[in-house]
This record gives sequence, C-alpha cells and structure tokens, in this order.
Amino acid sequence: MALAELTEINQRGPSHNLRLKTLINVRWLAVIGQSSAVVAVWLLLGFNFEPVFCFVLISVSIFVNLFLKFRYPANKRLSSGASAALLAYDIIQLAALLFLTGGLQNPFSFLLLVPVVISATALLIKYTLFLGMLGIACTTLLAFYHLPLPWLEGVTLKLPNIYIGGMWFAIISSLTFTAVYAFRIADEARKLSDALTATELVLQREQHLSNLDGLAAAAAHELGTPLATIALVSKEMTRELEEGSALFEDAKLLRSQAERCREILQKLTSLSTEGDRHIGTMPFTAFLEEIAEPHRNFGVIVEIVKPEVNPVPDCLRNPGILYGLGNIVENGVDYADKKIVLNTGWDEETIWVEVIDDGQGFDDEVLTKIGEPFVTKRSRSTQSGGLGLGLFIAKTLLERSGATLKFNNNLEEQFGGAVVTVTWPRSEIEANPPN
Repeated sequence: MALAELTEINQRGPSHNLRLKTLINVRWLAVIGQSSAVVAVWLLLGFNFEPVFCFVLISVSIFVNLFLKFRYPANKRLSSGASAALLAYDIIQLAALLFLTGGLQNPFSFLLLVPVVISATALLIKYTLFLGMLGIACTTLLAFYHLPLPWLEGVTLKLPNIYIGGMWFAIISSLTFTAVYAFRIADEARKLSDALTATELVLQREQHLSNLDGLAAAAAHELGTPLATIALVSKEMTRELEEGSALFEDAKLLRSQAERCREILQKLTSLSTEGDRHIGTMPFTAFLEEIAEPHRNFGVIVEIVKPEVNPVPDCLRNPGILYGLGNIVENGVDYADKKIVLNTGWDEETIWVEVIDDGQGFDDEVLTKIGEPFVTKRSRSTQSGGLGLGLFIAKTLLERSGATLKFNNNLEEQFGGAVVTVTWPRSEIEANPPN
C-alpha cells in the first residue's frame, strides 16, 4: 500500500460527522437545566419576573428535539453544516432566554460557550468560526439590550457598567481560548486515530505477504488427494484402452499433466518448508540485506557495515520490523547526497542498527516533533520527500516489536547527516536468545 493511499484515510473518514442522538441528548440536558433555573428563580427564590416567555422558548427546544427524534433515526450522522445549524439554534435560543433574564448580568451567560466548544471538538474549522462569531455577536448585543435581571419585588438590581464590560470580556476571551484549545486537542486525536488506522493496514498487508508460504502449503495439501485420484484413474484408462487410439493418447496426456501438477505442488510444499526454516528465521545481517536491496537502484550507495562478532544472531522475520526499517532506509535514500550506511552490531543483551545518511540532517524544530503524524518536512532544503505519516507508522511498528528509537544528527564532518538508531533487546526479536 502506497503512502499516498494511506494519507487519504484522514480525508475519507467521518471525523467531522456528529450523531444526531448526541445533539439531541445535549439539548435535553439544556432543557432540564433551563427549566430548573426558571422554576427555582420564580418559585423558590420568589423573584419578580414573568416566566411565560421563558417557558415558550424552552418549549420550542422540546418541540425541535421531539421532531428530530421521530423524524430521523437516532444513529443518523449529520453533515457538518446540519450540525452547525442545530448548534447555531442553541446559541440563539440561549441568547433569547438571557435577553429575558438580565443579559450578561445573568451568571448563566457563560453557557454561550458550550455550542462553540462542541463545534471545535467535532466540526470543521469554518463552522466553528461561524459559531464563534455568532456567539460573540449575541454576547455583544446582550451587553446593551436586555430586560432587567429578576430580583426582589419593588427592587431593581442594576450592576455597574464596568462589571458588564468585565463579563463581556470574560465570555469572549473564554470562548476564544476554549474553542482554540478544544480544536487543537480534538484535531491531534483525530490525526493520531487516523495514523494508527493506517499503521494497522500496513501491518496487516505485511503479515498477509508473510503468510503466503503457509497458503501455498495448504493448497498443496488440499489438492494432493484429487490429483492422486486423477492420476490413478488415468493410469487405469491407459491399461484398458488400445494403444495408439485417440482415447489412449488423451488418457496418457491426462496422466502426464497430473504428474506435472504433483511435481509443482511438491515444489510449493518444499518452498513453504524451506521458508519456515530460512525465511521465518534468518540471520540479522541477511534481514538487513533484504531491507536494503530494493533501495540500491536510485543513485545512492547503500552500505551495510557488519561487525566481526560471531555468531550472527538469528532473528524472527517480523513484518513490522521489515516495514519500519524499510521506511527509515527509504527516507535516508531520499535525503542522502551520495550514500547511506546501515551500521549494525550486537552484544549479549541488545541488537542495534544505525541508519546514517550524508544529507543535511534534521532541523532542530523537526527533531522535537519527530515521529508525530503529519510532520511534513525534514529540513529547509528544497528536496522532496517527507517524514509525516510514513515515519509515524515506522516508529509505531518498530516500538511494537520492542525497539527503542533515537533520532539525531551526525556531527562528523566527513559524513554528516541524520542518524536513526534502533535498538532491540535480544529476547524480543531473536529466535533463540542466549540464556
């Protein structure tokens, strides 16, 4: 699967589609809270105001919820525009209630933030900006136009203008900061989820390729019996038919082709057995050769430096390691000037490999963010290539295999560039780790 195909996951996914049931449930909570506040102010506190218009506005929300509940299935996912329209209604309905109950003097005016925050966590940024501007406009109008705050009969409570200005500033600043913060957090979570999905797809593909030898063995086993029957029947036919006749020649041809099929199946079986023995586990240096070979035809020298330490550890052929190291080598080839080096070694406890290129190395800014999904550039050079989703997938797969990764720049003047060091405990990847 190409990296360009994997990046489309983020664009195709329903990351910005809210369920209708979610918005209905949030509105029910708003209806309960608004009704409780009106009843408490009117009956329990005994403040002087007419609650009729407040209950009319609350009844409109109840009607909207019931209409949506019975008109559409609960699991319906709304488009971003439809979700934004319902959240805009919530802002306007709450602003109307606040107009009847004191405007920004009402402490519940901070609830104007809620629809904007919901949009920031789930909808596209353009709809969040629209709802934010609507919330700011409603807040500004409520600072100047509103009915008196419900208070004791015969007493009018008028708060100073500086307090109203402070409330306006507090709501606007809280709305802006909270919306931006919620959007950044939700966007990071979406990117991480999409990148992990791409990681699973890559690992699934690599495992599928690794299991082809097992499928070949299964096919050979299943086809062995019918081919043996065909061979036996054709042999009996050649005995019964007159030699030289057309049917005799057909039966002879059928028998020869059955024998040929049996030979092919025997080769498949032997390949599978050999694969279990030589491909399922292989020397670590041979594993690196397999990774490096596809990248040696792009005008860049790929050199593997092997230590003189014997014996070479036999490692399990892990598809995750195969893809992860392959991606790091590919990035090295993309950014190298002339050469990259795979410097490998091992001791009694660990196995490691360094991928070093002679390019310009990592920017300091990139080094602090490396391995995050969708980091797009490695250096300030004009070279093509990127270190976003692909390197995130590689890092995730290698860490799942037990590896520890370090990203640095090579400070040697003769061979500067990026250095990626991958280290495993021998017990994690070796087929027969030393006791």
